[in-house]
Order: sequence, then structure tokens, then C-alpha cells
Amino acid sequence: MSDMRGKLRKIRWRVGLLATGMASLLASVGVVAVTDAQAAAGCRVAYSVPSQWQGGFSGNVNITNLGDPVNGWRLTWAFPSGQTVSQAWNASVTQSGSQVTATNVGWNANIATNGTVSFGFNGSWTGSNTAPTSFALNGVTCTGSTAPTTTTTTTTTTTTPGNPPAGDAMAQVAAMQPGWNLGNSLDAVGSDETAWGNPRITEALLDNVRAQGFNSIRIPVTWSAHQGAAPNYTIESAYLNRVKEVVDWALADGFYVMINIHHDSWQWINTMPTDRTNVLARYNAAWTQLATAFRDSSSKLVLESVNEPQFTGSSGDAQNAQLLNELNTSFHGIVRRSGGNNATRLLVLPTLHTSSEQARLDELATTFNSLNDPNLIATVHFYGYWPFSVNIAGGTRFDATTQKDLTDSFDRVYNTFVARGIPVIIGEYGLLGFDRHTGTIQQGEKLKFFEFLGYYARTKKLTTMLWDNGQHFGRTSFQWSDPELFGQIKSSWTTRSGTASADQVFSAKASAVSAKSLTLNLNGTSFVGLRQGNTDLVRGTDYTVSGDQLTITASAITRLSGSRPYGTNATLSARFSQGVPWRINLVTYDTPVLQNATGTTSAFAIPTNFRGDQLATMEAKYADGSNAGPHNWTSYKEFDRAFAPDYTAGTTKLTSDFFAEVTDGSRVTLTFHYWSGATVTYYVTKSGTSVTGTTS
Repeated sequence: MSDMRGKLRKIRWRVGLLATGMASLLASVGVVAVTDAQAAAGCRVAYSVPSQWQGGFSGNVNITNLGDPVNGWRLTWAFPSGQTVSQAWNASVTQSGSQVTATNVGWNANIATNGTVSFGFNGSWTGSNTAPTSFALNGVTCTGSTAPTTTTTTTTTTTTPGNPPAGDAMAQVAAMQPGWNLGNSLDAVGSDETAWGNPRITEALLDNVRAQGFNSIRIPVTWSAHQGAAPNYTIESAYLNRVKEVVDWALADGFYVMINIHHDSWQWINTMPTDRTNVLARYNAAWTQLATAFRDSSSKLVLESVNEPQFTGSSGDAQNAQLLNELNTSFHGIVRRSGGNNATRLLVLPTLHTSSEQARLDELATTFNSLNDPNLIATVHFYGYWPFSVNIAGGTRFDATTQKDLTDSFDRVYNTFVARGIPVIIGEYGLLGFDRHTGTIQQGEKLKFFEFLGYYARTKKLTTMLWDNGQHFGRTSFQWSDPELFGQIKSSWTTRSGTASADQVFSAKASAVSAKSLTLNLNGTSFVGLRQGNTDLVRGTDYTVSGDQLTITASAITRLSGSRPYGTNATLSARFSQGVPWRINLVTYDTPVLQNATGTTSAFAIPTNFRGDQLATMEAKYADGSNAGPHNWTSYKEFDRAFAPDYTAGTTKLTSDFFAEVTDGSRVTLTFHYWSGATVTYYVTKSGTSVTGTTS
């Protein structure tokens, strides 16, 4: 009987959506007599190049309409340096010679007076990348001022695209793609948004994030330090007003905005198994106040019940599911009953731990069935296959196992929700190794991960929100710390890019140069050519292509490497029919040389002459062959947690965390694996807090 009720609910849900969609369609079509009495026309265009690489770049264009409202727009310009557009997002772009035309897509056709729309594109360049100097909107040159146009009267049959219709949650969530997280700011645990090292949020930051092509922004908020005691649990008015200020800035920029209850999840909500009454009272008080504060905000504001819910000391899955259902259901009821725009506002409900495991998805699906509300969104987080995501257990490559972990996760989410008409947001995605810095995972393997993630999320109709705690987009510089990474991410929103088995080609200095081969991952593209800087290499002489094998000839490597100092001697770009180019570094190396050392468990570093090579991973074993150090289920230790290379200082550090789990007095054999394929053996012995390291 319960299954039948669920089926009936789904049928009613779809019928309601169909009726809403037909009503919206009928309302948008009609015969209209339009009289434009001295309508004012004018515009301002801001053109920027957020990222540029050898031979390619990404562009962003902001159009501000200074005249009367525009319904349907066409922006034209000429590239002064022969640049070409390869793909675009948030606009349809065509090009003839140097002349470029960008037209609106369905949902962003309307630009109100003083309203702004933005779109972006990837392009290629040779020689120089000079910015265009003149733009025209619907035939009117954008000068930053307005002028009247002639009076005209026309009778037309119109279809107004505009924003996704209210009530169509799938379309609205699709319009939120792509999204970005304002992490480690208002969610910081402490008395101020700067407590975790980021500066105060500014309007300029949000403006610049929007200019990167993001359509939605998730603003995590931790309330614990700003919520008073029982029984009222009053939120400090100054803090609530600050959150509202940031939300309003984001809404004014045209973002869809998501706010939530964030780190409270592990600070006090997690105690619900043993303190249910007080936790629920505090949670309900928080959402009652937030629902009131935001009830009249734009419908583009989205509310998320709780971030990464977890419960300490529960009896197991059944109780976890019961408690989370209680939180999600209570949140839903409080917001809906508060009225205003909250009556139909999009609400986001997470799985336990925001996990994509099937059991967790099924638990949330049960909640959705019981609520029977078409304006709900499911959310999970995705940080990749754990060994790859943190670089442990030899998980150095984006291999078939890592890829399958991603496809399995996204398939489960799609089948459980999207296939039933329930939209899904990947509320956070990235790699866990980014928690310290972005160098834990090798650059090329990292790029392949994000290229595939963006592609597969598109195929499964999942909206993605990049987690950024300040390590990606500079909060005051407004620059990407890794433009190559962002170029790959941005390209993945609209198209696929070709990659290769590696982004480094190693040639030993101690040996004669030989030809080197890479396997191309075409990903639906076709290979166009190989280039160094602005110079195309010669196929058949400098390189050959046979099937998916790209071979760089010995003569080309010799010529391009010059005197062959250690390190990267030349950088090539493999270009494909679409997407961003694939960088290939030609590297000269010899096997690294390590030296004897002494130190302590809190400060031990092995002098290392890397000689152009780079460290991939490290194994640790005792003399009897058993695994040494932390995570002793594997011999391969965690990069940056147990060991870390310092190429500038010429050392390889072993951390206190590593020695904390090494048996006193036992000799540990370390095997360092380098990206060239070279391995080096080293030995360490801990005696109390003293450590001795030897090469033999």
C-alpha cells in the first residue's frame, strides 16, 4: 500500500508540473502591438580575460543595459588580433573572420534597465591577444551613455523566454549551473568571518566571481557563535544583518544564492542522539528566525537545511535516518509555514554526510516521498575516490578505478532523483587533498579528474558547486591561483577536452635522447596538432600520430631541450578540435640523490637533489615486510601528511604524524617513487625523539 501511495504522489507531482508548464507557455505567447515612443538605447560592456595559456584563453563579457528594457539581445564586436572563439556558455556565439556575434540563450534574453547579463567563452590566439575596443548591442554602439531611438510601431507574435518559470524546479536548478562556494568565511568557527584567515567579504569579490561565469553561489553560514541561549536561541542581529547584506549583494549580481546551517552540524547538531529535545529546539529556533528574515527575499534565494549532517553515538543507520528525516521535515515545515516567497521557495535537503551511497540516497528519497513537494532539491557532495583524492595507497593517477567511483556515484544520484524529476545539486566538489594546498595531486592527473567530472555531471543533469575556501580564487586579487585548472573546469561546463596519459615527458640527462610516446585521450574530440608557443611543430618530422599514440621524435626533443638543464626545458600544447589544449612539459632529469641525515620526530628532512624529477609517492616497510607508519593497511603513505617534498629547499620532509606510528628502534625502509619512473631506497630509525636516516 505504501508503494502505491508513493506512485500516486509521483503522478500528481508530474501532472502539476505539466499544468504549470502549459500555463507558463500559454501566458508567454500572444499577439502584441508594440509602440516604441522615443525609447532610450545605450549600453556598457566590460570585457576581461580571466585566464590565458599558451595559444588559448578564456574571455568574459558583461553587458549592462543603460536604456529601456531589452527583450532579446545580440552583441557584436571585432577581434583586433585574429582571435577565434572555440566554445561559449550563457550565449550562442558565431564568428566570421574577425567579426563575432553573441546572442542570448532562452533564459537570459531579458535585460532590464541597468540590468546586466554575462557570458563567457574559450578562444585561441597567436602572436597577441589584444582586447576588442568596440561593442554594439542590437546594433547600437556601447558608449556608456544613452540616446533616443526613432518611434516605431510593430505588430508581432512573441514568445518570451526569460528566466525559468516558477514551479519548474528542474529548470531553475539547471539555470544555477555552474556554482561556487564562498567557503571558510561566514562558515568560519569563531566570532568573525575572518577567523579562518580569509578577509571580509566585499561586493567586489562577488562581482568578480560572477564575472568568471558562475550562475549560483553557495554561502555556507555557521551560526553557533552568534546564537543565544535557551529557550529563545536568539541570533545576533548584527550577524544576521551581515549575512543578509552578503546575500543581497549576491542577488543583486544575478546569482542564485544558497545559504544554510553549516558547521553547526558537527558542533552541536551531532549530539542529537543523546540530546534530541535541546538540539531540535535550537535547530527549529534558528530556522524560524531565518525563515522570517528571508521570507520576502528573491525566489533566487535557496535554503539548505543543514550541511553534511552527522550524529555522534547513534545506534546505527536506522536512527541516523530517523533523526535526519526529523531535521529535514521540521526545516521544511517551518519555512513553508512562514509564508511570503518561502511558500514556494526552493529548499535543499541533504543525505546523511551528504553521501551518495545508495542506502543514504534511498533514505532521503523516502523523505521526499513523504513531503510530496515539487520545489525540493536533493544534495550530495563529491570529493572523488579517497585514495586519489588525498594521494594515499598508491592512488596517484586518475585511473579506471577513480573514474568508476565517479560514474557510479553520479549514476546512483541520477537514477534515484533526477530520473524521477527531482533536481540534484552537488553542493561541494573538489579534491580532499586541496585542504592544505592544490599540489597534493599531480597537475595532469588533477586536470583529467576535473575534465571528466564536469562532462559526466552534464550528462546526468547535475548542477555542480566548486568548493573554494580561498585557495582557488583570490579574495582580494580576484585572480585564479591555478589558471590552468580553472580553464579546464570552465571548459568542462560546456564541452569535452582532449587529454593524454601524462603531461610530462622525461628524458634522462645521463642517456641519449630517444623518442617518447603518450597515449591521447580524445574524449570525443579529434587531434589537431602540436605547438610550442606560437609555432606549430611539423607532423612527421617533430611528431607522429598513430591511432591514439602521439610520439615526439628524438630530434624534436633534442632541439627543443637546448642545453638540457635539469627541469622543464620546453612546454608544448597538444591541440584538439574543441576544449582547452593539453600542456606537455619536456623534462630533463636524472635519478634523485638523497643524503644521510639526523633530526627529531618533529623536525626531520632528508637532503634531496631532485635533479629535475618530482616525487609521486612513498612506501614505508619494516624489515619483515610489514607496513610501517600511519594507515598501516597500505605501504604507500599519504602525500603531505606523512611526507612532503620541498623542491626549493632541496629536502624531503617526514612528518611527526609519520613517526608517531613508527615502532621505536625499528629500521624502516622507505621507497621513494618519482614521476619519471625512478625509485630510490632510504632507511630511517627512530630512537625516542631522535631520528637517523641513511642511504644504506
